Amino acid sequence: MRVILERSTLLKSLNHVHRVVERRNTIPILSNVLLNADGGSLQMKATDLDLEVTEAAGASIEQAGATTVPAHLLYDIVRKLPDGAEVMLKTDESGNAMSVVSGRSSFRLQCLPQSDFPELSAGNFSHIFRLESEALKNLIEKTQFAISTEETRYYLNGIFLHTIEADGALKLRSVATDGHRLARAEMEAPAGSEGMPGIIIPRKTVGELQKLVDDPDVAVTVELSDTKIRFTIGSVILTSKLIDGTFPDYQRVIPTGNDKVLLIDRQSFAAAVDRVSTISSERGRAVKLAIAEGQVTLTVNNPDSGSATEEIAADYSADPIEIGFNARYLLDVAAQLSSESARFLLADAGSPTLIQDEGDKSALYVLMPMRV
Repeated sequence: MRVILERSTLLKSLNHVHRVVERRNTIPILSNVLLNADGGSLQMKATDLDLEVTEAAGASIEQAGATTVPAHLLYDIVRKLPDGAEVMLKTDESGNAMSVVSGRSSFRLQCLPQSDFPELSAGNFSHIFRLESEALKNLIEKTQFAISTEETRYYLNGIFLHTIEADGALKLRSVATDGHRLARAEMEAPAGSEGMPGIIIPRKTVGELQKLVDDPDVAVTVELSDTKIRFTIGSVILTSKLIDGTFPDYQRVIPTGNDKVLLIDRQSFAAAVDRVSTISSERGRAVKLAIAEGQVTLTVNNPDSGSATEEIAADYSADPIEIGFNARYLLDVAAQLSSESARFLLADAGSPTLIQDEGDKSALYVLMPMRV
């Protein structure tokens, strides 16, 4: 194999694929990236057996061939080469080593045979649909912060993606919850998604997707079956296994009878929560909201270090209520809202609270209160 390509092109593609590779691997081949030079491009592939990313980069192929080399090592070498440099990748006669040559720099890397590289066989996909990357980004970003990190409840370690009839139309909906909070976002269901199985996309896959859907002008093709999902975003193909589990009936925890409506300036509220929570301990991050007509008083008490209070104006005319929340969770939700005011729908101090964007009803958040 002998290939010449631009450093920036190679670096961009390696950046997408090398992130999938775990730093510590008991299986040596999983530390490597598969390089396949053929036609007019160099195809790179990396996998951790649950997730596979492939990307093709335009290159001058002087001799076709394929090999595998350590992914993080190759990425670090290319990253440290000067801007605008040309990089030549060539394997030796034996195929046991590959040289990376650029200007006066030359590196020699150990190779493992291409035949050892595992293939994440995709099987047949039952549903295929397309959506704008901006729409996919919205579904992911508005919900991913609520994904559970508790490994014992593995079925909560991802985003639940499914279609559902709502308001007389079919919606594509993403939901995440960790048992303390829930985030839900939806959009018009794209053609082809009708009847798709409800699937749970793993946290690591969600993280990689977030980095790939940066370009708002790119359309994303989604293919899925009961066990796998594949995203094609420009020249990148990401294939992932799905979480084999049943997502809980989240509809049950979304309150419908909360009649106390609080409208509050989102930025002022987030800044006030951030200020008063400075005094809270890492263990107990509770902030108490005393909501009365026209204002909210935020209070944090920490027996070890003191207390903090702050008052902010709000639009509220129902009965006064005192309720506590985890400050971190309030800030996470506030960061997802995009309009100027946040809308809280409350019931009482012990019941879940519903939070929405005043201007955008496509996403909603549920927070469980804390005792304060």
